[in-house]
Amino acid sequence: MSQRDELLVTRVVTLRDQQAFTMLVERHQSKVRNYLRQLTRDPALADDLAQETFIRAWDKMDSISSGGRFAAWLMKIAHNMFLQSYRKAKRYGRLMENLEHETTVTTPIENDPISGEGSLDMPKYLSILSEEERSVMLLYFVNDLTHSEISEVSGLPLGTVKSHIHRGKFKIREHFELKDADMV
Repeated sequence: MSQRDELLVTRVVTLRDQQAFTMLVERHQSKVRNYLRQLTRDPALADDLAQETFIRAWDKMDSISSGGRFAAWLMKIAHNMFLQSYRKAKRYGRLMENLEHETTVTTPIENDPISGEGSLDMPKYLSILSEEERSVMLLYFVNDLTHSEISEVSGLPLGTVKSHIHRGKFKIREHFELKDADMV
């Protein structure tokens, strides 16, 4: 956890300091929203889930372990909120319709190996992956979480996380015929 996050978390846990929590939200909301948008492919649903994530984080601030990264803890909450929403929506068939419609959200990357331009069409690349592979790849490449943090967030064993990353990169390279793609 960064020193700034650690200080803010301490203030929230000990004093229930709303201003400190607001600062944490401002620092991390774009990563949480982007992660959820990539998973849901529905900006409105992602924004709702992000809001629920921060409400849950506020309620559970005293459960964050000392020494753990706030960002990883927060992403675990976001991941669980997505899974909860997914399971609920799956019963009614609504989420599957949303997942079939790709959005045009792109994530800035230094070099897109297909177009040579400055952004990578993440939904296009991630659409060929399974739900678990897509989630792990987003946490690894977009949110910069370590393998062990992804394991903690997703509840998957560490070896499975590594396999999903390796397999996901392989599938993307093979499907899009990327030979020298460092980022994948």
